[in-house]
Amino acid sequence: MSVHLDRFKSIGLIMSKETNVSMDVLENQSSLLDSESDSSGLQERAVWGRKIEYLLSLFGYSVGLGNIWRFPYLCMRNGGGAFLIPFFILLIFCGVPLYFLEVSLGQFTGKSPVIVWSISPLFKGLGWLMMTISFVVAWYYNTVIAWVIYYFVHAFFPKIPWSTCDNWWNTDHCIVSHKDRLTLNKTAVNQNLTGLLFNETDASYQYNSTHDNHSLTYNTAAHEFWQFNVLRRSEGIEHPGSVQWHLVLVLFASWVLTFCCLIKGVRSVGKVVYVTVIFPYILLTVILIRGLTLDGAIDGIIFYLKPDFTKVFNFQVWMEAGMQVFFSLGPAWGGLITMSSYNRFNNKCMKDAWYGTLADGLTSFYAGFVVFSILGFMAKDAGLTMGEISKSASGPGLVFVAYPEALTKLPMPHLWGVLFFLMLITVGVDSQFGMFETVSSGLADRFPKLLNSRKVLTTACLCVFLFVFGIPFTTNGGIYLFQLIDWYASSFCITFGSFLECIIISWIYGAERYNRDIEMMIGKPIPIIMRISWCAVTPIVMLTLFLGSVAIYEPPHSASYTYPDFAIGIGLFFAILPLLPIPIIMVSGLVHSEGTLWQRIKTLTRPDSSWGPNSKRHWQTYKVYEYRGGVVDRIRVNLLGNRHQ
Repeated sequence: MSVHLDRFKSIGLIMSKETNVSMDVLENQSSLLDSESDSSGLQERAVWGRKIEYLLSLFGYSVGLGNIWRFPYLCMRNGGGAFLIPFFILLIFCGVPLYFLEVSLGQFTGKSPVIVWSISPLFKGLGWLMMTISFVVAWYYNTVIAWVIYYFVHAFFPKIPWSTCDNWWNTDHCIVSHKDRLTLNKTAVNQNLTGLLFNETDASYQYNSTHDNHSLTYNTAAHEFWQFNVLRRSEGIEHPGSVQWHLVLVLFASWVLTFCCLIKGVRSVGKVVYVTVIFPYILLTVILIRGLTLDGAIDGIIFYLKPDFTKVFNFQVWMEAGMQVFFSLGPAWGGLITMSSYNRFNNKCMKDAWYGTLADGLTSFYAGFVVFSILGFMAKDAGLTMGEISKSASGPGLVFVAYPEALTKLPMPHLWGVLFFLMLITVGVDSQFGMFETVSSGLADRFPKLLNSRKVLTTACLCVFLFVFGIPFTTNGGIYLFQLIDWYASSFCITFGSFLECIIISWIYGAERYNRDIEMMIGKPIPIIMRISWCAVTPIVMLTLFLGSVAIYEPPHSASYTYPDFAIGIGLFFAILPLLPIPIIMVSGLVHSEGTLWQRIKTLTRPDSSWGPNSKRHWQTYKVYEYRGGVVDRIRVNLLGNRHQ
């Protein structure tokens, strides 16, 4: 201790003249530093085996099913190619800064979202917000993977079940495909075909016609397979029905797959992503090449890209572009912080943020060509316009109805079906990795003595719990519960959480102060435009999106079903649930602190003793000190010698 104190005094002689800090205070701070360094709790944390493993994990986390089934539809609905203008502007000037903020924060601290907000203990609830969102979405997200696995298995059947109308689940009004509409037009007497009625929520393909003054409803074979075989849906959420064991089985398989991929945390994920991230791009390319050879594919792509520049001046288009950017990239979910916390301290994370955001945006754009080349073929084959057929180009209707039907019309439909659903499985599990690891690493960081040495057991228990908890999604009314939770789970909290973390880093902790932390980590300061975005541009955009989503809020609905009031209440509970830890932990911290209210707030907005770099060498030269009558923000002196080396 005497050696450290002598060093501190020698520097203190200079600093005391500049800051009017007495030597007694400096000696006290030296003792504080010595005790804090002993209790800093820097723990050995797993790291990525290679940089490429980390990058692939970032790509896999950001690129999900929404890139395939939502972005092309938004692009088509909001001006075609003109939609790319607001999308890429928001991606570059807001998405990249927010992405980099989370990536750098996780790498600097080497901690999960639950712990990392020790940078401002008053807002530790933000970490629990992130963990809660990831938990809820991971809970129901595997239901989608379960549905895909069910289709994948059936793609191997000698007779593809969604290609015919002679199965046990088919009704008398089943038609094999859209093309049968032409037959109906020619043969029905006094027929008035009112067209395709697609409901995004129900993902249905139906045709209404009148024959001898009687209304008839026709469903495609692919629609009936989805509704009456896979889901076997009831009349509403108030009629849950019974557990469907075929869905329980595939849900169990999806969690077994998740467990096998995450059994050893980042060490196993780092190996799995070589397949689950790279393989989907290969399959997308193969399907695109095949799609471009089909009749009508070019018409579909032209419809996808044809710009309507008047849409660029529509505020709603910018709203939808912003929501797509941030919901796709995944900030405020905790996954980016979690995966970056396994980086080496000096990793050049600025480039990683650019790679991750561009991979997400360009993949969305690329997937649109794949989707609309096939939809163009379907429209040509069925004699429909692209406007009619494209109504199905969003959500489950694309993946579980439109594409399966299109694949049956290709040569070797079994091969294309297997490849398509295998691609969806790999894309889906990649996104699940980040959310699941956020929850498991958060628990391990919160209870390190109990869980750090039991990674496999923690992963297994969490998988079992989420599987059992997810069984309600396998009932006859499970699809209604799924849609309800999906509608509300991240509707408000994502944008609000992103806004809050910008305020904490930029204004409470200080953008310039955080810039010095990053400079210590990567060896150079960040561009001034990035700091401006953190301080003004990104928080303003996030606040606008949050207020806009509140202003345009409406309960989930469809043409054929309205959710009852009790279901809306459940949905609102899940919308508010992630936000609750913020005020609860804030009030708890203020109650248990000392001093006046203002003194308590000041204390709780300063970093606590656990805040610092995830590097023993840099920890020695990094501390934050605050003195009454003046502040010495940071004293980087080698007080502890080589004690920790």
